[in-house]
Amino acid sequence: MTEQHWPGEDRIAATDQDEPGVEEPQLEVDGALDEVERAEAEPDAEPEPEPLPLEELPDDPVEQRRDGDTPVPEAAPAEEDELPPLRPPGHAAGELSIPDGYGVITGSADGGRRAVGIVVSRFNGEVTNRLLQSAFDELELAGVAREAVTVAQVPGAFELPLGAMALAKTRRFACIIALGCVIRGETPHFDYVAGEAASGLQLAALETGIPVSFGVLTLESVEQADERVSKGAEAVRTALEMADLFSQLRANASTG
Repeated sequence: MTEQHWPGEDRIAATDQDEPGVEEPQLEVDGALDEVERAEAEPDAEPEPEPLPLEELPDDPVEQRRDGDTPVPEAAPAEEDELPPLRPPGHAAGELSIPDGYGVITGSADGGRRAVGIVVSRFNGEVTNRLLQSAFDELELAGVAREAVTVAQVPGAFELPLGAMALAKTRRFACIIALGCVIRGETPHFDYVAGEAASGLQLAALETGIPVSFGVLTLESVEQADERVSKGAEAVRTALEMADLFSQLRANASTG
């Protein structure tokens, strides 16, 4: 026996060799490997659900979600998208309620034996003529004679305060009625004229102590005048009431 070989080595080696004519079975793994590779390439892929038939679709869609937590808000009804209509401008109804036991002085719109001055602007005459006629009708209803009424014409609404001041300083009139019309245009002219007319008429009353009523229309368009020409009658009632209130105050002061 040599160092390279030992007894029986050849026989054992022969058994390790493949028997002639016998093939090792091959595992069918090609298809399985393809499936494994696809699964690794798309680990999160899920089978797509089959679409529902048209007749099985629900009438009201189930609430959709952008993600797992946040629901998609439903569309607001058409009527909620529209802004609520603005309330038309006007005055609050109601009368003053003064408890018993207080001294109260209230003027009356009765115009008997009172002299009244009217200052009216010629500008926008189509409207101011109607205001003036409304004032004449109310003066007649209040019992003011035509001979007791003096009308002063001025060019426009900007000149109304000066005309009212001139009438009041004569001390011949118990009250002054200012009538005019300013219509908004494309320039800021409207704001200056309307504002100065209002503040100037108030100043005329404060400086002279003679009531001056504000019968000036401030319009966005001439069509708005149709529903506001009664402002002339309202200005008459306001002026007569203030004149009567001042008369009572003077009477109480002289007797007190």
